[in-house]
Amino acid sequence: MQLEDVQFEEPVNGYYPREDSWLLANHLPDVSGKKCLDMGSGSGIQTIALLNNGAASVTCVDVNIHALAATKKIVEHVFRDATVRYVESNLFEKVDREERFDVITFNPPYVPSEEIKWMETDGGKKGRETIDRFLEQFSPFLAPKGTVFLLQTSLNGIQTTEQKLKRMKMNAKIIARKKLSFEELLVWKITRNET
Repeated sequence: MQLEDVQFEEPVNGYYPREDSWLLANHLPDVSGKKCLDMGSGSGIQTIALLNNGAASVTCVDVNIHALAATKKIVEHVFRDATVRYVESNLFEKVDREERFDVITFNPPYVPSEEIKWMETDGGKKGRETIDRFLEQFSPFLAPKGTVFLLQTSLNGIQTTEQKLKRMKMNAKIIARKKLSFEELLVWKITRNET
């Protein structure tokens, strides 16, 4: 299946796939047999990409119940027999503490804003509030040999993310970049430092 052929819907107060969504989705690897988590599922694009790349199961998490409904609708349309769960949660708050995932994807809200008015886009001061909370929370949910694919914009401080991950003893490398008029989008591949 070609991901570009899927007709995604814009959830109520949600996020329709844009350049950032496509950059992340198009750089997800083969995840055959893996247990995956799509944080901030939005329209469902990352969930569909993970299933299309062979995921054994996907847990979709979003704070917006309308986004979860949009994800469920597209999954049921494209992958009827897929093993998918839907969790309404603010990041990992309501994710089962015993769960470990082989792959976690996240396209966070990252637009710099004085306050978080639009949860699907506003990232707070410097656009880092949600990113930093994610970085603080994901490690216990990541399987020992698991991988995180995180989208970020250059407006949020690439070095800040790199330093935080280094302190967490994580390996991080940028696997994709896309220049836009006033920013650069990038995808981090994050794994545990085994040394």
